Amino acid sequence: MSEKLICNNKKAYHDYFIEEKFEAGMVLKGTEVKSLRLGKANLNDSFALVRNGEAYLNNLHISPYDFGNRENHDPDRMRKLLLHKKEITKLFSKIREQGYSLVPLKLYFKDGIVKVEMGLAKGKKLYDKREDMKKKDMHREVAQVMKSRGRE
Repeated sequence: MSEKLICNNKKAYHDYFIEEKFEAGMVLKGTEVKSLRLGKANLNDSFALVRNGEAYLNNLHISPYDFGNRENHDPDRMRKLLLHKKEITKLFSKIREQGYSLVPLKLYFKDGIVKVEMGLAKGKKLYDKREDMKKKDMHREVAQVMKSRGRE
């Protein structure tokens, strides 16, 4: 299985606790796929929601294909996610009752098919973000000390 990363959402890990990850396909137009092959996508501020038993991805920006014609796609349109019915009902119940959000984490090609990795996420508070930054700094300092001791 070959995976080619198109783009990822680093901000999601900063703003949310990711509790569960899952993979979904998307319904796309031809010019969207061509634009994605060129790596022209942006996941920032995008989110998923469930309506009428179907999951949709909002605010995913796929730039218009440069060599497209008047039939080119709308860059910010809502895109349908391809999930099993059981997954959709499970996600819908979590989102509705427990204050979770559906956040796209990365967009990639898997064996020539566009996939999106979604995360069931809970929002972080400011003090949680500070705590994560402290842990990251501590790990960096420990790694530097271990590296310097290895050289001596």
